[in-house]
This record gives sequence, C-alpha cells and structure tokens, in this order.
Amino acid sequence: MRIYISVDMEGVTGLVDAEDVQPGGRDYERGRALMAEDVNAAVQGALAAGAADILVNDAHGPMRNILPEALHPAARLVRGRPKQLGMLEGLTGEYDAALCVGYHSRAGALGVLSHSFMGHEIEDMWLDGRPVGEIGLAHATAAALGVPVVALTGDDAACTEMTEWDASVVTVPVKYAHDRFAAELRPQAEAHKAIEEGVARALTPAPRRPAPPAAAATLAVRWQSASVAATLLGIPGVTAEDARTVRATGPLPALYRQFGVWMRVATALTNQPPYC
Repeated sequence: MRIYISVDMEGVTGLVDAEDVQPGGRDYERGRALMAEDVNAAVQGALAAGAADILVNDAHGPMRNILPEALHPAARLVRGRPKQLGMLEGLTGEYDAALCVGYHSRAGALGVLSHSFMGHEIEDMWLDGRPVGEIGLAHATAAALGVPVVALTGDDAACTEMTEWDASVVTVPVKYAHDRFAAELRPQAEAHKAIEEGVARALTPAPRRPAPPAAAATLAVRWQSASVAATLLGIPGVTAEDARTVRATGPLPALYRQFGVWMRVATALTNQPPYC
C-alpha cells in the first residue's frame, strides 16, 4: 500500500500563533519540531496498517519546515518550493490513499490560524459554488487523481470542515479552538497516539478509489485586492464575477495547478503577512 501525506503546520499539536509557524517567529523552531512529531505519528499509523511506501510533502509556507533528520526513516520527503502542485506536490494516481496532517479551517472560520492559502489576501473561495478552503480543494484534487483522502488531523474546526465535506474521512482533533489564536490543547502523548490510531483505522481495510470526477470544475476566488483580480484577467480563461472576484473552469488537478499561478501573481502584487 502506497500512502501520501500532505503536512501543513497551523493544525499541528500545540501550535496556536503566527510566532509558532512562521520562520523567524519566537517559537518557530519548536513548532517545526512539533510538526515532525505529528507527521511521524501518522507515518507510524500508516506502517501499522501495512503501508510499504510513504511520501511526505512539506506543505506549509516555505515548504522546508521539516528537518529531514527529524522525519521517520520509513518516509520520503518532498521539501522546498516552488512546486507545481504546491500542497499536493508528488501526489499521483499510483497512491492508494492520502492523509492531511496539521490542516486548518478556511478563511472566515473561527478556527486556529484559519485562512485560505494566503492569509487575509484571499477572502473567500468556492468550488462549483460550494465554499472551500485548503481542505476541500485538496480533497477534490486528490479525488480527481483517483486517490481518496482518508484521514485529517488539525483543530476541531478543521475536523468539522472535513466532515462537512466528506463524512467518511477519519478526523483527529489535536486541539479545540477558543479563538483564532487560542486553543485548548490535547496532551502531546495523547494527541500523537490518537493520530497514529486514527490513521491506522482509516487505512484498514484498504481504502476504495473515489468515483471519477466531473469533467470540469469551476473555482472562484474573492481577493482582498482588486489589483490582484484585475491582473489575473490577463490569464486566458480567467473571468471576473466582480471587481475582486475571478473564476476559471477546467479539470482538476490542472485547475489546482493554475490556482498556484494565481497565488504567485498575488504574492508579486502584495506583501501582506498571513496573520496580521
């Protein structure tokens, strides 16, 4: 069984603030250590379920948060950027299942460090008219590749978001949001045991492949900056819904990859910290 793990940072055990997850933050070095511990618990669960090959994609920020020597020796690591598929780099239909570790809720949700890809710069997103964030877009893209997302770890808001998207996914809350930068934390040993057991349960029996997706999907994004939206109209196939909202239609995962280009354009036009 081949397993793919996309690991973000905001939903990791113990982390609640930008200082925990941004390079240069006062507690970032501790945060990256905790990130590795959560993903290692997921790797242990996958191994217990019979995984023979495990690929981990460092999917947060600079995408070089996990120190290679801190990762479980049974897993391979995709590290650094740019990546054509960003948070899903390396995922192909050859994998039997995907896991989302350390994920967070979408922009506007009252979850720990909630946002959608770019802090305040992205105000809202919709996939085929359905509100979506990193969780739903990752799930839909993986499904388009024929790979089921079977487990997610993060705060309780992220777990609820995943359950609303797909109730069959095993979710493991490692903290409970009190506000956007405050949470009640599960003890680390308890959280890591829950991750390991949840992943093993999600992979037993072996997951079924998702049904083939629709031929095309429509992604709409509302930006904080009208300048970003106006600039994106220079990309063929991108149209305006209003002065700050653009949309495009196409097959996943190609649409997910195009969205990565949108974010690079937005980054070039803005310089806003993600959690201000």
